[in-house]
Amino acid sequence: MSMPPVKKIVMWLVVIFLLYAIFTSPNDAADIVGSAWDVVSNAIKNIGEFFDSLIARS
Repeated sequence: MSMPPVKKIVMWLVVIFLLYAIFTSPNDAADIVGSAWDVVSNAIKNIGEFFDSLIARS
């Protein structure tokens, strides 16, 4: 199944922008990725704590 042309164009624009951001300011790009990773890891940890709490109440 092929992507519609609009999705391909948007995907390439995002990739080009990410590469541009990495090449022009790698430290800032690394900080952004690190912050995003912290958000994802905290979300996973909090979801785990939520389900642990549900199991403990049963």
